[in-house]
Amino acid sequence: MVLDVHNFGDVLMSRPAGKEAFAMAKAYVIKIHDENEKISLDFKNVKVLAPSWADEFITNLKNEYKNPVEFLNTENESVSQSLKYVSA
Repeated sequence: MVLDVHNFGDVLMSRPAGKEAFAMAKAYVIKIHDENEKISLDFKNVKVLAPSWADEFITNLKNEYKNPVEFLNTENESVSQSLKYVSA
């Protein structure tokens, strides 16, 4: 399953916004029935990703679902640096 993170905005900042985005994403992820199906987060067209938003969204995603999570289109420096903090 691919989630287009840009659907939550092109500037993703703050824990409250990340928490709200996760709540919206749950409606899509809930359809996964296979624990081995990857959840792909596509960061195409995301201009700014703050570590706080990424932590709130991705940590909750990993805690709620045991599916493997992969990141797509992470060339943007803001995205790649923020993901380092969450993935560590």
